[in-house]
Amino acid sequence: MSRAKITGLTFKNGKWQIDKRIPAYGRLCESTGTSNREEAEEILIHRLNEIRKAVIFGERPVRTWRAAATKYLSENLEMPSISNTAIWFKQLDEYIGDIPLTKIHDDTPGLKQYIKDRLAGKGSTKGIPVKARTINIALQRVSRVLRLCATKWRDELGMTWLETAPVLTMLNENKTARLPYPLSWDEQAALFRELPEHLALMALFKINTGCREQEVCKLKWEWEIQIPELDTSVFLIPSDFGGRTENSGVKNKEIRLVVLNNIARRIIEEQRGQHKEYVFPYKGSPIHRMNGHAWRKARNRAHLPEVRVHDLKHTFGRRLRAAGVGFEDRQALLGHKNGSVTTHYSGAEIHNLIKAADSIIEDLSRQSPALVILKNKAAWARRG
Repeated sequence: MSRAKITGLTFKNGKWQIDKRIPAYGRLCESTGTSNREEAEEILIHRLNEIRKAVIFGERPVRTWRAAATKYLSENLEMPSISNTAIWFKQLDEYIGDIPLTKIHDDTPGLKQYIKDRLAGKGSTKGIPVKARTINIALQRVSRVLRLCATKWRDELGMTWLETAPVLTMLNENKTARLPYPLSWDEQAALFRELPEHLALMALFKINTGCREQEVCKLKWEWEIQIPELDTSVFLIPSDFGGRTENSGVKNKEIRLVVLNNIARRIIEEQRGQHKEYVFPYKGSPIHRMNGHAWRKARNRAHLPEVRVHDLKHTFGRRLRAAGVGFEDRQALLGHKNGSVTTHYSGAEIHNLIKAADSIIEDLSRQSPALVILKNKAAWARRG
C-alpha cells in the first residue's frame, strides 16, 4: 500500500520546490535541489522535523559550511576582495563543504588537511607551497563567516545560525613571511636599467612618491591639483578609485595625497599630453599591473630575484627615515592612516612635505638613475 503524497511540493524549472505554511513558523519556501519526487519528500520531512525541534525545543537546524559560505558570497558581491574570497572558499569546499558549522574548529580533520595540503603546495600554481600568510587570510575569512553565523545571521525563528563561534588558531607567519627589501642606490640603478621604458618610469615615480602599484597604474590627470603659489601640483586619489577590481581603492579607505618631489614632478611633465585620462598609459591604454613578466625578467637580469614591486614603496619609506623625516610626515607621504593627519593641507604644510620628499633624492654629483631614465626618454622621443 503506497503512502499518501506529502503536500507542499511543486515542480518548477526541473526541480521540486517546497512551498508550505507551518503553524508557529510561517511559510517555508526553498528548493529541494532534486527532480526526484521521493527524494524531495524526504528532504521536506527532514526540514519539517528540523523546524519542529527548533519551535518546540529551541534546537538550531544543522547547516553546513557550504551554506554559510554561499550566503556570505551572495551578500558581499560589492566587496573589492570578494573574487579572492570566492577562490579561497572554493578551495575550502573540497575539505569542509559538507561539514556542519558546529563541527568546524581547530581540530576539524578537513580543515587540518587543507592547511597541510596548502603548505605542501597542493592546489597552488605549479605546486609551489603557499606561505602561512596566505593560509591565514583564508582562515580569517572562515572565522569571519562563523562570527556572522553566531552574531548576525538569524533564521525565521530569530535564532542565530550558531550558538557561539570558535576561535581559529592562525599559523605562525614569522617563519615564512617575506621581509621587505629596500633597494640601495646601486641596486635601483641595476634594476631600472633592465626595465622597459614605461615600467622604468612608473617604478621611478613609485620609488619617489611611495604610491602603491595600482595608485600608479590608475593615476589620472583629473586628480591633479595645481598649487600656483608653490609652482607645483599634487594628486588627490579618491578612496574608491578602483584598483585591480572596479570596487577597489586606497587601502586605508581614505583620500590619498601624492606629493611630488623634484624627480616625480619631472616625470609628470614628461608624461603630460601622452594620454587624455591616464598619466602612465601603455600603447594608449591603462596598465593593469606592474608586476608582470617584464618586471620579473628584469629583476632576474639585475640579479635581484627577491625584489617585489611593493619594495619600491618600502625603499621610499626607508629613505625618508634615513633622511630624518619625522614620523607624521612619513605617514602623510606614504599614505598611511593617521588620525592626526588631514587631507586639508595648507600651502606651508605642502611645502614642508615636498621638502621632505626632496630630501631622499640622490646626490646629483653622481649620475642619478633618475636623470639617466629621463635623458633616455628624451633621446627616444627625438629618435621617434
